[in-house]
Amino acid sequence: MQELEEGSELSLDFEKLRKVGSGKGSVLPVVLQHAESEAVLFMGYANRQALQETLARREAVLWSTSRNELWHKGATSGDVLDLVEVRVNCEQNSLLYRVLPRQGGVCHTRDAAGKTRRSCYYRKLDSDEGLSFL
Repeated sequence: MQELEEGSELSLDFEKLRKVGSGKGSVLPVVLQHAESEAVLFMGYANRQALQETLARREAVLWSTSRNELWHKGATSGDVLDLVEVRVNCEQNSLLYRVLPRQGGVCHTRDAAGKTRRSCYYRKLDSDEGLSFL
């Protein structure tokens, strides 16, 4: 996992949607976007319960496809994402959570200074095989 999250070698998981689709529950993709800067923070999934919890709490709640459980973003890390609004795409098969991070950090990984990264998109594709940090 360390090399996947901190390495510069490209290792895309083209099987992710197949794994999600073969899971026990029904989910939608959710893009999480900073409501002020409009930066894309990360992408997750929500089932009906996660969406209901998000609307009730006014904080981002997702469905963890790896743990098969509700994931209240920030419950353990403190990196809570306050909900500004939920948008629905034209085909009603994905959601956009417009959020404001309480502490600035978003990703579960940390930068070289040990701080939570502000987005999960912290590397760019340089070639067919290589990544570089932003």
